[in-house]
Amino acid sequence: MKIETTRFGHVEVDPQRIITLPKGMLGFPDHRRFALIATNADSPFYWLQAVEEPDLAFVVSDPALFVPEYRIALKGDDQEQLGVIDAEEVTVLVVCNKVGDLLTGNLQGPIAVNPVTRVGKQLVLSEKRWSTRHPLLKLVARESQSVVSQTA
Repeated sequence: MKIETTRFGHVEVDPQRIITLPKGMLGFPDHRRFALIATNADSPFYWLQAVEEPDLAFVVSDPALFVPEYRIALKGDDQEQLGVIDAEEVTVLVVCNKVGDLLTGNLQGPIAVNPVTRVGKQLVLSEKRWSTRHPLLKLVARESQSVVSQTA
């Protein structure tokens, strides 16, 4: 399947990489189909690109790569909508943003995806342990190149 993006032009995407979010992303309820695009095989980051809107894309990553103790709990209606029994069955992604010299992740609003059906949902966690701008990495500039170091 070919989709248009403002970042990469026209991109061929395997239909298996399309995720359907029936309720969309928070703030973007009308956009329900997203392609998960890897830009570099060695990178832990992906673009979650809206299929029908070239301008709408989010940088996402697996939060467990940066915060090993991060876990989500699914409520009964979340389990039903995703078609899973428990949270261990889903792939979890978080939206990442650059804030100053930090790369942060929205751990309060993770995206849970059933890897079999590719149906997902952005959750709003009731647990206040996590923030919408949880530090994941510190960005360090060294001699005209950007270096990334992990924060603890």
